[in-house]
Amino acid sequence: MSGKKPYIIACIPAFNEERTIAKVVIKAMKHVDKVIVCDDGSTDMTGEIAERLGAVVLRHPKNLGKGEALRTLFTNAIRENPDVVVSLDADGQHDPDEIPKLVRPILEDKADVVIGSRFIDGASTDMPLYRMFGTRIINWFSGKKVKDVQSGFRAFSKNALTILSQFESKGYGVEQEQTALAMKSNLRITEVPITVRYRGLKTSKKAPFSHGLELISNVLKLVVEERPLLMLGVPGFILFVVGLGFGTLLLWYFNTTRYFSLPIALITLGAVFVAITLITAALTLYALNRVVEKILKEIKHR
Repeated sequence: MSGKKPYIIACIPAFNEERTIAKVVIKAMKHVDKVIVCDDGSTDMTGEIAERLGAVVLRHPKNLGKGEALRTLFTNAIRENPDVVVSLDADGQHDPDEIPKLVRPILEDKADVVIGSRFIDGASTDMPLYRMFGTRIINWFSGKKVKDVQSGFRAFSKNALTILSQFESKGYGVEQEQTALAMKSNLRITEVPITVRYRGLKTSKKAPFSHGLELISNVLKLVVEERPLLMLGVPGFILFVVGLGFGTLLLWYFNTTRYFSLPIALITLGAVFVAITLITAALTLYALNRVVEKILKEIKHR
């Protein structure tokens, strides 16, 4: 990117982060032109501290979740017409001094989305083992080429921001959905190694179990939506074949013994009914995906 100096905005979702927000805002300001913080219903001094330090603070009257906070931030940032937008967490786990590393591929027109990864060569993290294990499983289950689909430290080009602001997630699954949208829209995705700190920080407002369940449910939702013919259509076809098999058995048994087996009949009807439902849902989602892909392509080329 040549000519004028690029306009870069940092977007920081925050909920009860008065212990760390000051350091994050101050360090981010060294590398961007504007810092926007979404105070997502905090009951402490998070918003006031960020505002006193010069950040623009957008407030939610109650806690709505990380996804909603990012939606508010992105909507506001788009109005500023930035060249690059960086998202990072307010809890101190991300190092704002690594912002130049994230924005460089976009400024050099080598990427549309840059993900700060904890799992590629050069990265450093003291992530707890239980969390490392769970994160690895979710990354694998997502079936993505991206190594770290959950990283919240990201940079977006102007075009990517417009497309990826269409996410639906309200909670912690927002990064997974962004990654899926980026891949579906054929955006150029690059990962760069980052340093992520967990020790001494409260990096999640939810218990590990409920946090994990939310992420897993979001992965399942995305996988089903992206590959409906595989995830719904194939099981539907198998069930239909099973139903036909039991139906054939029912007729054979009746012709042989003149006894109508109600259990076999119920299994037949149940299998066929569920099969038709799954196949119909798969075809409907597949058709919708094709429509969404066309819309995203139109948005990308505007």
